[in-house]
Amino acid sequence: MLKKILLFILPAIILATGCSKSPSLVQPTNEYALTNYPNTIAGLQSVLVPAYSAMRDANLYGFEYLPEAMASLTHTGDDNGYNAGWTEMLQTDISSTNSYCLGAWQVCYAGIKNCNTVLQASTVYMANYAQPGDAATVALINGQAYCLRGYYYLLLESLFGEDNIVNPSATDTLGIIIDTTLPTSLATTQKGRSSIKNSWAQVVSDLTTAATLLHGQVWTGNDEGRASEWAAKGLLGKAYVYMKDFTDAKTTLLDVITNSGKSLMSFAQYDQAFTGITVNKYNSESLFELNIDPNSFGDYGVYGGAPNSTSINGLIWSPWVLGSDGSEVDAATLGYGNETIHDANIIRFGFTLGYYNLVANPNYNSAKPASPTNAAMIMDPVYHANSLAARTNQTADPRLYVSCLQPWVDSAINTPPAGYVPGTVPTTGYIPVSKQAGAFKSNQYQWSFRKYAPLYCNINDVPGGQADGADIYLLRLADVYLLYAEACINTNDNVDGLAYLNMVKRRAYGYPIASPSPVDYASLTSPTAAAASGDPVLGNNPLYYERWAELFNEGTWWTDVCRWHLGVSEAAFYKTYNYGGNTLTFNPRCYAWPIPMTEINANAKVANEQNPGY
Repeated sequence: MLKKILLFILPAIILATGCSKSPSLVQPTNEYALTNYPNTIAGLQSVLVPAYSAMRDANLYGFEYLPEAMASLTHTGDDNGYNAGWTEMLQTDISSTNSYCLGAWQVCYAGIKNCNTVLQASTVYMANYAQPGDAATVALINGQAYCLRGYYYLLLESLFGEDNIVNPSATDTLGIIIDTTLPTSLATTQKGRSSIKNSWAQVVSDLTTAATLLHGQVWTGNDEGRASEWAAKGLLGKAYVYMKDFTDAKTTLLDVITNSGKSLMSFAQYDQAFTGITVNKYNSESLFELNIDPNSFGDYGVYGGAPNSTSINGLIWSPWVLGSDGSEVDAATLGYGNETIHDANIIRFGFTLGYYNLVANPNYNSAKPASPTNAAMIMDPVYHANSLAARTNQTADPRLYVSCLQPWVDSAINTPPAGYVPGTVPTTGYIPVSKQAGAFKSNQYQWSFRKYAPLYCNINDVPGGQADGADIYLLRLADVYLLYAEACINTNDNVDGLAYLNMVKRRAYGYPIASPSPVDYASLTSPTAAAASGDPVLGNNPLYYERWAELFNEGTWWTDVCRWHLGVSEAAFYKTYNYGGNTLTFNPRCYAWPIPMTEINANAKVANEQNPGY
């Protein structure tokens, strides 16, 4: 079950015993006023930091958003649900009190408030404290704030806007709340929702401004993770696609493809790009990336105190490995192991071998203790050989093995070898991956997560366990290629659309991306790897399939499901949740997340602006 991580905060108690107050203590000394701060460039940079740090919040990429909300909504992972909100995500039947919706809403608006603070602070600084030559640096600071604000608004509109409602009425035109200044009173915090059109206009304005202010800036060294011109333009292109402005999308995305200097990674690097290996940070494909430093403090990410332990997604996605006796019954997880890959995903990637059986190990030595290298029962060797052949011969999409770990075929490390340096690949200590602990499950795949999962240590080890080490890609070039392909297809340029789909697929199969290959799609309705599963939607739709397979478990598929109205068909394909224990349906109101009830209750201007069905 999910272990609870509790933070106990003790309030400070101030006892007044007749002493007089010092003038310096009349107002809080740990707060600043924008009338007199920042008065240096370093101070202005410090105001920018919280605009970035909102992304690391536990309600966003620090923990809950990807493994609990997104993986459940998209059925990437299968589990039992450990609170009411999580269960709603698994059921794709969200309520207006869902905690994950509330968390995403609050943290995005906190990030927006922090960006607004930067922009106001820079105005104060330039008016009162600027030194000769500061204007260029301040422009770069502002450019980052605009890019981040555009990103938060893009995420909010994708989740909460009424864009994707099925058969909308004339009144279903609401977007999100737009705030571009800091409130000066309670009354100024009361704002209604803008229209969809005006909400996207704000996204476009912010990202366009960001690209202009950041033009030509190349971040290096410790600054590599900062927002750039190409991050802003890539996000702008994505926004245009989501708006269905495919003409502007095509122009903007082609600019990124042609002029950013970025290129798709080789498959060898791509295969390791989500595993926390530090040499893959800020690679040739990365346009916008959230830095997650590996550490060896055995700390709990955003809930702990280790300075570099900044994410804890892998706690939920941690793989399972065979127990100390080499059995699945006593399997161990490298964290909490709440989720394994939903079985339907294994089939959708084109893996058609079915389930495996355990057989007696002919090499088992009963005179020695049972262990992972001396197990009494093992995977059927014929099945094992066929599994390896499927991987080698690429009869299943190679991205299956980039994203997932197969029991008894792949390995992970429960206890890292002595001297292991986080962020590198160990040479010893590997144990075969297992299904979840318990009696052998003959009718379940239960593959473990690989993408963004800890592979080389147990999170619970102290010292030695890293909460997470893999940087999170907020935008990478493969996504841009696929968005560009979509824009081409929707502007009657099927030739270029198909070409860019094939470039992404070729990389996945290890072929040069610029030359025809044996795995190319012949048309926009060619069979995909999902055709083997009988998938009626992705089986003959290369655009849909490539976005699903290439960006698997990266938090983007939910928006695709919503804008293409695939919710009902996805529920029919996945059939169940809770490891087959519950039938899966889809509530169409989920195409727009609910405005949280706390906002409805606190903001009179949105009291009558809830999304339909909630």
